Amino acid sequence: MSASLRIGARGAPVAIFVDGERVPCFAGETVAAALIAHGRRRLRRSPGTGEARGAFCLMGSCQECAIRISGRLEPACMVEVHDGLVVECRGASEART
Repeated sequence: MSASLRIGARGAPVAIFVDGERVPCFAGETVAAALIAHGRRRLRRSPGTGEARGAFCLMGSCQECAIRISGRLEPACMVEVHDGLVVECRGASEART
């Protein structure tokens, strides 16, 4: 991280598209942080049980937040947003809790 990073400083406003919905966020945030800030805690459903899954470790170890980002399965906590980024939350498009 930059030595000039200030607590509370935010990047430029950008927008990503999550399951077709425009989600405003800020450059430098991760996809997981942007979705949580937007009120979306459930990111996908477990393929085995169908239970809701979301961000857990927030450091890329657990893969609980793995979703399709720009067509590739990626941990949402490890990918920074950029304007126009396309995100697909598998089986959790209805989930805003």
